Amino acid sequence: MKTLKTHNYYVYILTNKIKTVLYTGVTNDLEKRLYWHRNPEAIDKSFTFRYKCFYLVYFEHFKDIDVAINREKQIKGWIRSKKESLINEFNPTWKFLNNEIK
Repeated sequence: MKTLKTHNYYVYILTNKIKTVLYTGVTNDLEKRLYWHRNPEAIDKSFTFRYKCFYLVYFEHFKDIDVAINREKQIKGWIRSKKESLINEFNPTWKFLNNEIK
């Protein structure tokens, strides 16, 4: 049995096809969340849909939701160059990692 707030959570960064836009999010099911970013509801006007941010270039795994949310907020507060450095350390070629999440 899992203890309260100890599950699997992910902070992730998506980009568009030409890598000009970055989106940072948090989820407890990365595979499902990537699907919903790619296949939103018909009336969805979300940031990721408008800017075609469907491509996973970075993620971190956490066991505690509070830690994951704090990390997401931290990354969201960074300037783009700092986010790019984070991605470059994790994924130097900015390969789209969507198909590697199972």
